[in-house]
Amino acid sequence: MTSFHLDGFDVEAFVRATLDEDLGVGLPGGGRDVTSESVINADMRFSGVMDSRDAITVAGLPIAAAFFRTLDPAMEIEILAAEGAQVEPGTDLMRLNGNARAMLTAERSALNTVQHLSGVATLTRQYVDAMGGHATLLDTRKTIPGLRHLEKYATRMGGAKNHRMGLWDAAMIKDNHVLVAGGVGQAVGSARAAGVSQIICEVDHLDQIEPAIAAGAHHLLLDNMAAETLREAVALVAGRVPTEASGGVNLQTIGAIASSGVTYVSVGRLTQSAPAADIGLDFTPL
Repeated sequence: MTSFHLDGFDVEAFVRATLDEDLGVGLPGGGRDVTSESVINADMRFSGVMDSRDAITVAGLPIAAAFFRTLDPAMEIEILAAEGAQVEPGTDLMRLNGNARAMLTAERSALNTVQHLSGVATLTRQYVDAMGGHATLLDTRKTIPGLRHLEKYATRMGGAKNHRMGLWDAAMIKDNHVLVAGGVGQAVGSARAAGVSQIICEVDHLDQIEPAIAAGAHHLLLDNMAAETLREAVALVAGRVPTEASGGVNLQTIGAIASSGVTYVSVGRLTQSAPAADIGLDFTPL
């Protein structure tokens, strides 16, 4: 169906489940597009052009193409913009030629996906640009359930680097872990003793930095610190481990935060708050 691949994510299953949801597969009277079936002849053909109505950073076009090809494997599809490309309003993104019913049935699912992912990528690019070349932008686990791999793919297209993918690929010791363990040093030490290869430790106060590093933390998350405090923290760490600023980050504050000397800045709103990109799809009968 498509050569698009993301580790840990079944693109074909996602496309099929999304189409089944829209078609009402398994529901009484479901499993069909009643509008297209009743209005459009089965052998009718359309050409179509997907375009951007705003300046965006592109993400998700190969997945959009997969929706159309699932319903019409012979559909001719030309993707006109590269993933991660920054395009101007009015840019054509994709051309289609194929069965009209298939196009109309797949249209909403394809557009929903590419609008959302391009929206995430576009917001991410805005944050990257606002950092002015300082630090590296990270995403978070604040993603829509079931869409993490897609949304984290979109942040990469926008210029960010992925933080941990889930609970499995790194330990992140936060205030509640510290509370139960009895302190930063105890919590980090327990993770080291368990053989965890990557330990991120949240630091709320400057006096937690030395215990965390001494216990073996590999990465410090400096939580909700003002830019001046971040500079103090970076000086105390002195390059021994990477530092990450998190909390209270928006487009107005990220420039000062990024220039404080931290290694990374993480932003949950990249995936939590990205508006959908304005992308349309117009058809012409053949």
